[in-house]
Amino acid sequence: MKMIGIVAVMVLLAGPALAQQAPVQRYGEEDKEKTRSDIAAEKEAERAYKRSLGNIPEQKSTDPWGTVRSDNAAPKAAAKPPAKPKAAKTDTKTETTAKQ
Repeated sequence: MKMIGIVAVMVLLAGPALAQQAPVQRYGEEDKEKTRSDIAAEKEAERAYKRSLGNIPEQKSTDPWGTVRSDNAAPKAAAKPPAKPKAAKTDTKTETTAKQ
């Protein structure tokens, strides 16, 4: 009786192990030729995908600050760059004599 249980467990474990032995395409191997039914199924799946994209409604642009500002307010113009501070005018004659 014990022997029958051991054999049954081994048979149950052997099934998934044998299923893993299926041939897998390796890197660099040639692709298998597609049948006409495979090509037709791919084309139909592509058409169904494009039809489903057409069913998606256009979404409004999201404006998180839309409730804060009024709708009729004009957008602000680009900020002007800050003016450069004017350098103090110095007498060029005194600078040239000081350098000598």
